[in-house]
Amino acid sequence: MSMFSHLVLFCTRIYFRNRIAIAIFLFAVVFPPVSLANTAVTDHFPEKGPSWAEDYSGTISAIEASQDVVVFPIQVAGNGVVGASRSLTNKVAELAEVGGIAVIYPDIGEPYRSVFTQIIDGIEDKAKGHVANFAVGPNVDVGELNESLRRQDTKVVIALGRQGVKVASSLDSKIGVVVGGVLSAADGGGRQLQVNSLSPDPALLFARLKKMMPGVRRIFTVYDPRQNEWLVQLAKDGAAAQGLELVTHQAQDLRSAMRAYQEVIANADNSHDALWLPQDSTTVEEGTVLPFVLQESWNSNLAVFSSSFGHVKRGVLFSLYPNNVELGRHLAGDALDLMSSGGVDVPGVTPLREVLMAVNLRTAKHLGLNTSRLQSFDMAFPEQ
Repeated sequence: MSMFSHLVLFCTRIYFRNRIAIAIFLFAVVFPPVSLANTAVTDHFPEKGPSWAEDYSGTISAIEASQDVVVFPIQVAGNGVVGASRSLTNKVAELAEVGGIAVIYPDIGEPYRSVFTQIIDGIEDKAKGHVANFAVGPNVDVGELNESLRRQDTKVVIALGRQGVKVASSLDSKIGVVVGGVLSAADGGGRQLQVNSLSPDPALLFARLKKMMPGVRRIFTVYDPRQNEWLVQLAKDGAAAQGLELVTHQAQDLRSAMRAYQEVIANADNSHDALWLPQDSTTVEEGTVLPFVLQESWNSNLAVFSSSFGHVKRGVLFSLYPNNVELGRHLAGDALDLMSSGGVDVPGVTPLREVLMAVNLRTAKHLGLNTSRLQSFDMAFPEQ
C-alpha cells in the first residue's frame, strides 16, 4: 500500500473518531406527533458547534420521515451469502485485529450507519485494536457466517439489535455472545444470552430527577409485567437509594393502562410526586396513551419523565439516552470478560448506564423549575 493510501486511512479514522454526531436507538414504531399544548418545541442544541447541530438534526429528520423505523433491521432468510464486508469507512483490514472478538451489525445506510461507527469505535478503543465486523444484509447464510468466524478464531460475538440477536443465537454454541441494542431478555431468542438493555437504569433516572426537583418524594409508574418486571425490580432498589417511594401499577392492555393513569394523575400531588414512563409498548402506547398522559399531566402540572428519548420532544421533562461510544466500550468489556471465562454464555440483563441527558426546557419552565439546576444536560428542546 502506498504512503498516500496509509495517510488517507489514518485521516479517515481520525475523522470518524472525532465526530460528535448523536445517534438514536428507536425500536418501537414511531407515530406522527400529536398536537398538544406542550409539544411546540424546536430542535436547538445549546453550546454546540454548527457541525454538531447539522449532524444531529439530519438524524432526527430521517427518523421523523419514517412511520416504521427500526434501527437494527437485520432479516434472516434465504440461502444468500454472508455480507462480510468491512463497509464502515474507518474499519480497514490493514489494521492489526484483536483476536477472538467479532461484531455483527446490519448493513444499512445513514443516518444509522453512524450509530454502528460510534459503537464499534468504542469497542475498538476498549479492545485496543481493530475488531472484525460483519455487515449483515437482508439474506444471511448462518453456516457461512459460522465458517467465517471459525477461520478468524472468534471466541465472542457482539450482536447488535433484535435481529442481530436472532443471527447470533443460531451460531455455533462454542462462540460466546454479548448482546447490545435491545430492550429486554425477551429479545434474546431461544439461546440464553448476556443482554445489555437500551432501557436506562432507573437509579440514574431517579438521581437526575432528585437533582432537578429536590422536593420529590414519590414516583408513580404504570407497566406491563410481561415486558418490564425485571426493570421495575431494579427501580424499587433505585428509588429506595434516593429516599423515594415507588408506587407501581400493573396493566396488560390499553384500557387498564388508561384507568391507571387517570387514577395517578387525579390523586398526585404535583409538589412531591412525579410520573415515570418506562419503555413499554402496552402502557406507553404512543397513539392514544401517551398523548393523554402528556395533556393531562401538563394541565395538572405533574412532572413526567421517560426512559424514551423521543418523548422529550413531545413534552416530557427529561430522558436519558445511549452514549454510543461508551456503550461500545462497555460491550467490549463484557466480551473480554466472557473470553477470559472461556466463552461460556452468562445469562442476564443489564440496564443502560452509558447515558446522555435530554431535557425539555419549555416543560421545565411550565413546572416552575429553576433552570439553573439543568446545567448537566447534553441536549435540549427549548421554548420558542
